[in-house]
Amino acid sequence: MARKVMAWSIAAAFLAACTGGGGEGPAGGPLGGTVQIMVFGDPEEVQSFRDLEAAFEEREPEVDVQLVVASDRDDLLARLATSFAGGEPPDLFLINHRFAGQFATRGVLEPLGPYVERSDVFGLEDLYPEATGAFVFGGGQVCLPQNISSLVVYFNRDLFEQADVPLPEAGWTWDEMVERASALTQDTDGDGEPDVYGLAVGPSLIRIAPFVWSNGGELVDDTEHPTRFTLDTPEATEALRDFFDLRLVHEVVPTEQEVESEDDAARFLNGRAAMMMSSRRDTPVFRTIEDFTWDVAPLPVHDEQVTILHTDAYCLSEASDHKEEAWAFVEFALGPEGAPLAAATGRTVPSLIEVAESPVFLEPGEPPANARAFLDTIPAIRRVPSISTWPEIEEAAEPFLEEGMFEGVPLADVVRSIDEATRTIFERGRS
Repeated sequence: MARKVMAWSIAAAFLAACTGGGGEGPAGGPLGGTVQIMVFGDPEEVQSFRDLEAAFEEREPEVDVQLVVASDRDDLLARLATSFAGGEPPDLFLINHRFAGQFATRGVLEPLGPYVERSDVFGLEDLYPEATGAFVFGGGQVCLPQNISSLVVYFNRDLFEQADVPLPEAGWTWDEMVERASALTQDTDGDGEPDVYGLAVGPSLIRIAPFVWSNGGELVDDTEHPTRFTLDTPEATEALRDFFDLRLVHEVVPTEQEVESEDDAARFLNGRAAMMMSSRRDTPVFRTIEDFTWDVAPLPVHDEQVTILHTDAYCLSEASDHKEEAWAFVEFALGPEGAPLAAATGRTVPSLIEVAESPVFLEPGEPPANARAFLDTIPAIRRVPSISTWPEIEEAAEPFLEEGMFEGVPLADVVRSIDEATRTIFERGRS
């Protein structure tokens, strides 16, 4: 699979020249002016931002919200890099926790901790700590999470029932998942090649990590100040081998060529994958499915239930001239007025606990029926390190993971290559 040049590298280059410091928090006074907010997402998610924009402007008519929509994450990061380098960043932007460190560590963000401490709408204790903790840098709350999601298994209930295979359930094991995926991998037209795969999942760090943890291993040597991967330990190596064997031994996931022609979400959407591992982000498009019934379940278990954090947060630019207005939008969007609007799209598990635990999220009248799986697994969430070079580390590791899973490169060689390719990147992330 061709290696992709990520826009975060452009962002890192620009941000290396940026400096700045945190503000002192809200100063009060009447609201007014324009607030520019940069986001990206699928059409359904973007519509939720537009709904928030309209609702906020109705409440605060003196504030004009200007929504800037990037085409994808790479476009968002490239635009942020250019705008920060040019001294005209957006007032607010929404970013995943894995990509926030490169901005937070350069001092170009306004810490939001002082703002939320003064808020009458919600406090940090009202948000899931697993999400807020991912945006703590230098001991302070720099950004505030809009959402929280665990990695789950989406499954085609009809395919399971037609094959008389037990449905995924909480506490099911890795071996049970492999057994069921094998039973669901089918050659329906008799040409000798699978037309339906039991599982769709690729060899990325954020897919592999929860199984390393579940098997008693660690991803890195120090979660707070990592210097290297620890994929060479027996626990991590065993989990990695099991993951690669999904393709190399059991052949229950698509080949590299098949993935390039049809991605995992499309394969599940079209009924050609019985299961798929993903976060909440695919729910809106899966709600368009009319040909079969689907639901979600927790990840399978090696030794203990573990999943991995997916979360995006609003970050406020230190250079913003409209910090009060920008904070007012964040307070509205994350609070009890705005959070239900975002939850209604299906894309978001709200970071505000009272809304996530309400019928707005749990009983929207649309799938998944087992929406509570996203909440029940929050206590089992772990996250990758919050260091500035983590996106580079992921990119450097991915080609070797692909070679291990799709080309059968010996596991020891994969682990050694990943270590050699990432040591200096870890070191830069600590500086």
